[in-house]
Amino acid sequence: MRSSRIALAFLLLCVVVTTAHAERVKDLASVAGVRGNPLVGYGLVVGLDGTGDQTSQAPFTVQSLRNMLNELGVTVPSNVNPQLKNVAAVAVHAELPAFAKPGQQIDVTVSSIGNSASLRGGTLLMTPLKGADGQIYAIAQGNMVVGGFGVSGNDGSRISVNVPSAGRIPNGAMVERSLPTPLGQGGELMLNLNQPDFTTAARLVNILNQTFGEGAARALDAVTVAVNAPTDVTARVAFMARVENLEVNPGEARAKVIVNSRTGTIVMGGLVKVLPAAITHGSLTVTISENTNISQPGPFSGGQTVATPQTNIEAVQEQSRMFLFSGGVSLEEIVRAVNEVGAAPGDLIAILEALKQSGALRAELEVI
Repeated sequence: MRSSRIALAFLLLCVVVTTAHAERVKDLASVAGVRGNPLVGYGLVVGLDGTGDQTSQAPFTVQSLRNMLNELGVTVPSNVNPQLKNVAAVAVHAELPAFAKPGQQIDVTVSSIGNSASLRGGTLLMTPLKGADGQIYAIAQGNMVVGGFGVSGNDGSRISVNVPSAGRIPNGAMVERSLPTPLGQGGELMLNLNQPDFTTAARLVNILNQTFGEGAARALDAVTVAVNAPTDVTARVAFMARVENLEVNPGEARAKVIVNSRTGTIVMGGLVKVLPAAITHGSLTVTISENTNISQPGPFSGGQTVATPQTNIEAVQEQSRMFLFSGGVSLEEIVRAVNEVGAAPGDLIAILEALKQSGALRAELEVI
């Protein structure tokens, strides 16, 4: 039963690539320069129900509030130290999409940077969002949607569901500045493959040349394909609409085994092969337990009751069996052979590493 469960779990994690299938260009590549840009800002969330920053431990929250009130014409005396419970300092970040124009709205994520316990019910005040160049590209403000929930008691006990110290504001930022894009510049457009592959690049060039005429496209390397495009912007948009809907058979990925050493997850590609090899795998389990015995003296003996420690050590060597791999076996045969000995995911990792070191595993072993 245990072996069957392991076999089922392992097979579910195996990615088997048997036949190539056509994919759209828009799923395989992106146009150079057409991408989003990260934005970040610092702001204040107000209206919290006593779950804001503790100002004695987060003095920058009070400083930010003083600066904001001064800009609004309210002067807080320097000898007054407000003890706020409904204000929290937050970091706000978003992504400015390609071709975003002033007046469009984008989603923002708000995260506490102080010691606020929860941002539920809070409102983000006007926060400028800056790009990597220091320019302001959007202004964020609005009521937050917080999926987490947390409550705490006076004795320090606390129950939390999800993460209440972060939330989202749908359409919470207004774009104020647009970024130039290279779509209407130059006579060529660069298509960058999501995964570098010479075979896929060559096939993409062939499809483009068959569709738009010989010499319409050329491969610069395993990632970039240059395409001759119309100079008129309107015609170029229609041209790219045709290009991104063309179908290409991508090249088969390299034989690879991915191992997550923290979770024991193993993913194997369908092209993984193993040369002739014999494997045996066993494990030694050592159990150490500490017990305390009480020594009680006899009646009227004048002795004292003492505690004596007792250590028990038990070693169990599991029976291991050897199994044989023939040359060029497939992924299915590898799974079947390994599960015949009832190997757990941790044992599979050790077996795969040993096969790689011996040169019998014809695949790239990547540990993440």
